[in-house]
This record gives sequence, C-alpha cells and structure tokens, in this order.
Amino acid sequence: MDWLTALSHGEAVEWRDALVALLVAFGLTQGIAGVYMLTFRGLSYSRTVVQSMALGSIITCTLMLAVGNNIAAGIGIAGGVSAIRFRTTMRDPRDVVFVFASLTIGMASGARAYGAAIAGAAMFGVATLLLHVTGYGSRRQPDGLLRFVAPAGQAGAEIAGPITGILREHCGTFSLVTLREAAQGTVMEHAYQIRVRHPDMRAGLVTSLQALPGVADVSLMLQEPTLDL
Repeated sequence: MDWLTALSHGEAVEWRDALVALLVAFGLTQGIAGVYMLTFRGLSYSRTVVQSMALGSIITCTLMLAVGNNIAAGIGIAGGVSAIRFRTTMRDPRDVVFVFASLTIGMASGARAYGAAIAGAAMFGVATLLLHVTGYGSRRQPDGLLRFVAPAGQAGAEIAGPITGILREHCGTFSLVTLREAAQGTVMEHAYQIRVRHPDMRAGLVTSLQALPGVADVSLMLQEPTLDL
C-alpha cells in the first residue's frame, strides 16, 4: 500500500519554491494587466477587472501548488471550485480573454513551468500590442447619423437638389436610411448615415442644412464603433 500512500499525499512544496511561483505569477500578470490598460478602448473601464487578473493568477497558482501530484487533493479542490457560482458577467469578450490569460499564467507558474509561463505572457503581450497598433479587425464605419425634416410634396422636390449638393460637398459617403412622413404629411423626416470628409466640416454641414428654407430640426449624432456605452 506504499504506492497508494505516496499517490494520496503527493510531494510537499517548499515555501521558497511556492513563494517564487507566486511572485512569478503575480509579476507576469502585472505585465498583462498593463497591456490591457494600454490597449483598452471604450468607456466601460473597470478597475476591478484589472485587479482580478493579478489576484486570479495568485489563486490559480496557489491551487496548482496545493494539488501538486496529489490526486485526492486535486479531486477535492475541483469539487470545491465547481460549487462556486460566479454571477459577474463581462460584456466585452476581450476582458474574458485577458482574465483567462492571467489564470493560465497562474496555473503554469503553480506547476513551476516557468519557461512556459514567461514565454506565454510575453507572446500574449506582444500579440496584443501588435493587434492594437495595426488596428487589426477594425473597419471604417460611418461617422454618424444625420437627421432633419424637410418640406413634403412639390416644395420637398425643389429642395432635394440643394440637400444633395450640401451632402456631397461635406460628406465622403452618405446613404439614406429612413424617410417617413410626419406632421400629418406636411414634412418628411430624413435620416442619413454619413462619413464626413474631415471632422472640422461637421459643424458646417449642420449650419448649411439649417440655412435651407423649410429644413428644420437638424441633428448629427456621432458614433464611435470602438467605444462601448
């Protein structure tokens, strides 16, 4: 039964080895958290997500050190972890990837696979910075949504030419997305997706449209696809 006893108890981890593993996990995930903060784009920044990366790596590293080669301890810890229910949701899949990367670094450090942990953290950081700098995956989106009301009927037909001329002058591209009657058919509500030639021309676009006879309620709602509200 000696083999069963050895299998159940596993190998003890010296406190020095455990401390080194925990420091490696914590240090590497600090770098991952730094890359996350550097490349973050949006409005829904969460300090707790950044802190969870470092703390999560320490937890997973500790679990790996505690398990070691002890199968019984591994089964017990797995059962305890499975009983925990995390109800926090992350809206951005990128946040999930960063947290998972931090947990993985913690696992590798706990298994004392320092080479894999360091190489994995370095590759993850370099790849993230490269994708951020090159803008990989981004697409040029319309700058915003332009809305206004214009006269209907014959008056609307007469003013359609000047409206198109103003849009061509200020916009690189524009497309009509909504056109509907309002005020019992006396006016038409227009909605265009536009991309202005230069950001400085946005105010001029609104002013030029407002100067047309019969055109009112001109509004330009800007949108930034990289921001998450």
